[in-house]
Amino acid sequence: MARTAAPPPPPPTDDVRDEPLARALGDRYLAYALSTITSRALPDVRDGLKPVHRRILFAMSRLGLNPTSPFKKSATVVGEVIGKYHPHGDQSIYDAMVRLAQDFAARYPIVDGQGNFGSIDGDNPAAYRYTESRLTAVATSMVEGLDEDAVDFRDTYNQEGEEPTVMPGAFPNLLANGAAGIAVGMATSIPPHNAGEICDALVHLIKTPAARDDTLLNFIKGPDFPTGGIIVETREAMAEAYRTGRGGFRTRAAWHKEEGSRGSYIIVVDQIPYQVQKSKLIERVAALLQDKKLPLLEDIRDESAEDIRLVLEPKSRTVDPELLMEQLFRQTELESRFPLNLNVIDAEGAPRVMSLKEALQAFLDHRRVVLRRRSEHRLEQIARRMEVLEGYLVAFLNLDKVIKIIREEDEPKPALMRAFKINEVQTDAILNMRLRSLRKLEEMEIRTEHKGLKDEAAGLKKLLGSDDLQWKRIGEEIAEIKAKFGPKTPLGARRTQFADAPALDEMPEEHFIEREPITVICSDKLWLRAMKGHVDRGAEIKFKEGDRARFFIHAETTDKLIAFATNGRFYTLAGDKLPGGRGMGEPIRLAIDLENDADIVALFVHKPGRMLLVAARSGHGFQVGEDEVIAMTRKGKQVMNVETGSEAVVCMTSEGDTIAVSGDNRKVVIFPLSEVPILARGRGVTLQKYKDGHLADAKVFTLKEGLKDSNGRLWTEKELADWRGGRANAGRLAPKGFPKNNRFTPVGDF
Repeated sequence: MARTAAPPPPPPTDDVRDEPLARALGDRYLAYALSTITSRALPDVRDGLKPVHRRILFAMSRLGLNPTSPFKKSATVVGEVIGKYHPHGDQSIYDAMVRLAQDFAARYPIVDGQGNFGSIDGDNPAAYRYTESRLTAVATSMVEGLDEDAVDFRDTYNQEGEEPTVMPGAFPNLLANGAAGIAVGMATSIPPHNAGEICDALVHLIKTPAARDDTLLNFIKGPDFPTGGIIVETREAMAEAYRTGRGGFRTRAAWHKEEGSRGSYIIVVDQIPYQVQKSKLIERVAALLQDKKLPLLEDIRDESAEDIRLVLEPKSRTVDPELLMEQLFRQTELESRFPLNLNVIDAEGAPRVMSLKEALQAFLDHRRVVLRRRSEHRLEQIARRMEVLEGYLVAFLNLDKVIKIIREEDEPKPALMRAFKINEVQTDAILNMRLRSLRKLEEMEIRTEHKGLKDEAAGLKKLLGSDDLQWKRIGEEIAEIKAKFGPKTPLGARRTQFADAPALDEMPEEHFIEREPITVICSDKLWLRAMKGHVDRGAEIKFKEGDRARFFIHAETTDKLIAFATNGRFYTLAGDKLPGGRGMGEPIRLAIDLENDADIVALFVHKPGRMLLVAARSGHGFQVGEDEVIAMTRKGKQVMNVETGSEAVVCMTSEGDTIAVSGDNRKVVIFPLSEVPILARGRGVTLQKYKDGHLADAKVFTLKEGLKDSNGRLWTEKELADWRGGRANAGRLAPKGFPKNNRFTPVGDF
């Protein structure tokens, strides 16, 4: 029996297309980026809300969770948001809801929470099955007008309902509560501000549309953080930030001094910078105390209850409290910087960075759109109601005839429409009228209502036809918001104050470092370490195999160390930041950006006002002030320009009246120091000429006191007479007994 061939497989139904990988990835990543920017990370400039916040607010308003209604479980709200509007993780929605309820995170909370909603210490909130919530008065002003066609609606993700694209937003939420978010390739960071000040600026902008950003700062003084603090940014920097939409605000903790017995005192911190967790702040201070990096502070303790109270105990009663706090501001989060990046989604749905004026104007433009739409919606309602009232009046004027038609006609509706020339809506209203409405009093009420609606409609039409009346109405609405949430209310009183920016650079660095003796050791292979205390040079110190000490310096943690390299650069090292003495230390190249082919010529403790002599193998050199060689970065500071093929070989103190120069050809020349110029940077002048040789060493000394060489022998002025000459001479062969290494100072000495 022959087998029948199997039917061919059906053609694939999937839409498979050949596409370059780069283009496929680019298109899909672009879609993801746009979704993140517009639907997750950036707020809308009109209502200041991100989509998740807007959906939480809308869901709670639909659940009837008004400020006067009973609380409901937060789980109910989270479930409503997930099921109808925001198909994402429950924890992400609850986290967003919690932030709207935290009075230390939101300047004007939108959610009124009951239960554990976290703390400023960084404690997590309780699970949503344990907490309850409802809306605040601020939220009520945000949703006012939703049922009056004030904004557009769109389908929800499952096409089963609708959600608003933006809230009517009578409250200026964007600037009042701020926002923060990171999208793909862009971010936003907007600090909270005082609602009363925002309202004043909005009113001024209505009256003076051409107002400049700087003028608006007469009303909006700066950010107003929920945790208070003191802003120490300059007015010029703040003005520039608001003008460009980018900048930052340096904020410090607020503190005061409390006197104790016998002249003692404590410092109490009662306000900390915004978004700084109190527990982590205390841990940071405690860690610095343990590392002995806060020499003026004895202890810190937390005495906070509902209000913040951090107690700082100074080392002694003689410690200046201002100096102690400056030390803490430098090294801890008691001073922080909050960035401003006013990057928002505009009314057209595009992300862009706005200035302060542009953000305020966008809010006003939105309020005008809302006003017009609500007015037009109300006009439609009035027209429908007046149409019904006119039908009622017809019925009252012809009551007997209306009753007769209803009693006798099988189809009274068309008969009424023909008899009184009324439309279907009016006829249905008459047929649905209750008998007790046929009183004379009801007729009078209908006429009164009709007249009132007619007058209201006339007023609305006048409003819609006049820009001035519209802006006047918006100004009145803003005045109402200020009355509810302005500076005369407990919620609206300004919390963050202002102070002049401190001149931190003028304060000596050593005031912020505990002064301790150290011994700095740098080996031949440039391994650096700092041992505690002043160790004797003869002490047993371990090095790596084949290595030994080159520089051995007694210093203190408050000192700055200067290193001079063969490339002509000076490098600066902080004594308190040197690697510890345990082990072999660390390579010096981890602390400074020293080139691989460069070596260290000298390492010494910086002494302000001192003069140095620097010289290169080519025989060139000059004097330079030690204050001029301090480097501010790891890359060092180029002071001596070294010729190609040469290198710097000398750096020593320039104290005396005479200079001695020796070459590796064993020739020595001595001449007055006054012939060597003082430069801030350069190659210098020729100190000694060479035919077959290079500079080996140079030393400045006082001629009458004599010259001591590296072997410790003292050469008197009389013994040096034959080698005295002029600068740039070749010199004479060194006298008998001069060190064979041609050096005046031992290697490593300064």
